[in-house]
Order: sequence, then structure tokens, then C-alpha cells
Amino acid sequence: MSSPTFAQPVRRNLLAPVLIAFLLLGVAIALVIGITPRKTADLAIVRTVVFPTHTVFKSESTVVGSDQAQDDLYVLTTLRIDDRLHVPLFLKDFTATLTTSDGEVLTTSATEKQDLNNVYTSFPALKPLSSDPLLRETMIAPGQFAQGMLLLHFPITKAAWDHRRNATLNIDLYHQGLQGILISRASEAIPNAPHPPEDGSANPAAN
Repeated sequence: MSSPTFAQPVRRNLLAPVLIAFLLLGVAIALVIGITPRKTADLAIVRTVVFPTHTVFKSESTVVGSDQAQDDLYVLTTLRIDDRLHVPLFLKDFTATLTTSDGEVLTTSATEKQDLNNVYTSFPALKPLSSDPLLRETMIAPGQFAQGMLLLHFPITKAAWDHRRNATLNIDLYHQGLQGILISRASEAIPNAPHPPEDGSANPAAN
């Protein structure tokens, strides 16, 4: 008596569908990478103007050499930010980091809007070099850009700035984190840009 036989299902070759699935997945990933911006925003330094100041603080003492002096440098840098995402960008804060020739690291925050007039009052020659500021809390719509001046202050001389290792402007975005750009020496070589006097404009103050 022969053993019963059962119909066997036809074995399908799964290699071809699996290869096709991987191929389609690769194409999808490539498309996503192609249309997704590599950066949150495009940053560009439009121009940079530096304004050195030398302030002498008069002393009431009659001793020769008792007066004290202070050197400060104001950096007016104009920044353009292009939104490359499909959502708005919200500007939270602006800071800058300077590394001097001897490796000292100085960090500063861009002057707040309400403090600009006080700085211009102290140093009137700074005002003609300025332009409309780029403000914190600014919203940039997708595909649009914002541009404005940031005023940075460093307690250094013009020579220390000229011989710096680097200076970086940092833009803090509310939902996309921190992004930075180098303040290059090339950005200072703008034709027809006004140049401040070497000793700036200082208001002597008494101790």
C-alpha cells in the first residue's frame, strides 16, 4: 500500500523581491538626503568694522603716572542668516569667542538693543559706523533671510585683534541649537567702509 502524498506549495524565490525592496529603500533615503538641507541656516558675514578706544581715567592724586588707562575694541559685524528649512527660525542669542595670539579665550555677548544708545553716547564716533541691528527674538520665515549689525565688545587693543588666532560668531537658535561662523579678516576689507581713528573716541572719567 503506497503512502499518501500531499501537494507541495510552489516555493517562491524571495531573493528578487528583497533586492527590489532594498533598492527602493536606498532610492528613498537618497531622495530624503537630497532634499534635506545639510545646515539649519546659511550664515554670511557681510562686513566687519572695528573701532578701538583708549580711555584715560583721571586720578585726583598729584602723583605722576597715577592716571589709569583702558583699551577696548568694538566690533561691528553685519550678519546675514538664510533659513534653509521648511519651518521658521527663531533667533535666541548672539555671542562671540575670540582666541588671542597667546591662546587666551575671550567670550562676549552682542550688545542688547536697549544698550546701544548708551554705547553711542559714550563713543559718538561709533554711531556713523553702525547700521540697523539684528535683534534677538527675530523670526525668519522658511526660504527668507534676516540681516543686521551685531555690536561686540572686547577688552583688547586693535593690535591684539589684528594678531588674533580666530574669532567666531555664535548664533543660538531656539529649536535648532547653536551655529557658528568665523569672523574672517577678509570681511574687514570692504571698499568704502568708514575707518575709525586709531585711538577711538574716549570719555575721560574720574575715579
